[in-house]
Amino acid sequence: MRLIILGPPGAGKGTQAERICGSRGIPHISTGDIFRDNIRRETPLGKQVKGILDAGGYVTDEITNQIVADRLAEDDARDGFLLDGYPRTLAQVEALDTLLSGWGHQLDAVLELQVAEEELIARLVKRAETSGRTDDNEDVIRERQRIYTEETAPLVRVYTERQLVVPIDGIGELDDVASRIDAALDGLATA
Repeated sequence: MRLIILGPPGAGKGTQAERICGSRGIPHISTGDIFRDNIRRETPLGKQVKGILDAGGYVTDEITNQIVADRLAEDDARDGFLLDGYPRTLAQVEALDTLLSGWGHQLDAVLELQVAEEELIARLVKRAETSGRTDDNEDVIRERQRIYTEETAPLVRVYTERQLVVPIDGIGELDDVASRIDAALDGLATA
């Protein structure tokens, strides 16, 4: 399957993506993980990305599109993948459409994890306390939520028009959310 998982920061995309990929045998392609790896290794890209993320912003479409295109061209992603953290803008949707159509592929579904904003902020503040992530203080969290609402939420409308969105209630125990996702994906496979 070729999937996207959408949802605001803190919705549990990364956690659920790992579970989906493990059960479906597809790679989890997280732009956030790619960026954090570059930051950890202090690459030129990592230094550039760190400054952007520390200020609460998002990495430019141009940089992100190229990183994703390179990753999707790898052998393990040819028959399926789950994109986490991409696309985030309408320009990234267009770049992904162009890339996939050039390979004769299309998306199977867009999973949208839905969680109320105050729950998201509480989750991210707690994560910051336990993980030491420098991009997770309350001011930065609120800025990232604002940017998500402004720039990324419109993607749901685009994918809804294409009848690709599968809304998932993201509140509850991890296993409960995972069960909702599995049921939705199993339903797609038999449709």
